[in-house]
Amino acid sequence: MHYPDILNKAVNDQEISFDEGVYLYKEAPLEALQEAANQIRIKKTNPSEVTYLIDRNINYTNVCITNCKFCNFYRTGDHEGAYVLSKDILRQKIEETIAVGGTRILMQGGHHPDLKLDWYLDILSWLRKEFPSIELDCFSPSEIDNLCVLENQDAETILKALIGAGLQGLPGGGAELLDDEIRQKVSPKKISGPRWLEIMEIAHKLGLKTSSSMVIGFGEKVENRIKHFQLLRDQQKESLKKYNNAFIAFIAWPLQYELTPLGKQSQNEGKLGATKEDYLRNLAMARIFLNPYYTNIQASWPTMGFKVAQEALSYGANDFGSTMLEENVVSQASTKTHKYILVDDICKLITEAGYTPIQRVTDYSKAQSSHS
Repeated sequence: MHYPDILNKAVNDQEISFDEGVYLYKEAPLEALQEAANQIRIKKTNPSEVTYLIDRNINYTNVCITNCKFCNFYRTGDHEGAYVLSKDILRQKIEETIAVGGTRILMQGGHHPDLKLDWYLDILSWLRKEFPSIELDCFSPSEIDNLCVLENQDAETILKALIGAGLQGLPGGGAELLDDEIRQKVSPKKISGPRWLEIMEIAHKLGLKTSSSMVIGFGEKVENRIKHFQLLRDQQKESLKKYNNAFIAFIAWPLQYELTPLGKQSQNEGKLGATKEDYLRNLAMARIFLNPYYTNIQASWPTMGFKVAQEALSYGANDFGSTMLEENVVSQASTKTHKYILVDDICKLITEAGYTPIQRVTDYSKAQSSHS
């Protein structure tokens, strides 16, 4: 195997195999991966532009029964810090979002054992009535699965009901690493990789907007990471072929762990998280391996910081992500996580990196009130 030949295949829109992916990931110089990833990015997207989104990440409850070892956000229902947001608080958060030009809310929460489907339908209907201009991308696949269990219903029935109440998209949270070898170790109570993909395929079938994600740094092997890429690529091909609707974007970030149960276990010392070079290598490999089925790849400023996010724009990323306005899950796992950024600062960072900032909406079309 020779890495230039494999990279040439990828740049020319040919799928690379699992073994070729593993070889590239382990053996190719970072600069070679960067060059190939950037070439693909230039072919797939406008090379002079970098997109961003104005939205808010709202965590409607922290009550969860899944006990993931990498999570420091969840609380049991009887914990004094447990909460479910009221409509008054949701209204305040969304009005603040609209005031800064926001176009979307990304609403996710824990796997609450007592919030039934009626609660979700009521919230969505209320949001749609009160804030008709805001996009509603809510509830990751694992939250949908939790509803399936609580209601004894299949995922398609649950999603159709939620769509009827106003749901427009499904966030890509909860994927972490889709390889069940890793999931069984760090989140044994959470849905399997195949189940996550199954729910996303149903979302594609029903016309929902979706994204896909990845978390690295659980102590996994390169093979586990390439398996994640392969599972996403296979699903992307299938969904595009069947429904002409698939994941709109991909985003990856390193595990934030220092305050979590996983991070506090001495056996994991020095084995968790990822360096800047690890992150950039993984980002470039995502662009290379997922080609030609993915168009948009997002940089992660909350976990990597603004300077590395700028660098990521030459490693395959064409999107700077969103303002978020708040972030409560990843940031509770580490003291180093950034929680929000002002629109003017996003535009400044993109411009400094040599690109034109373009405000977008979920499907990557240009926002009507672009700040660019």
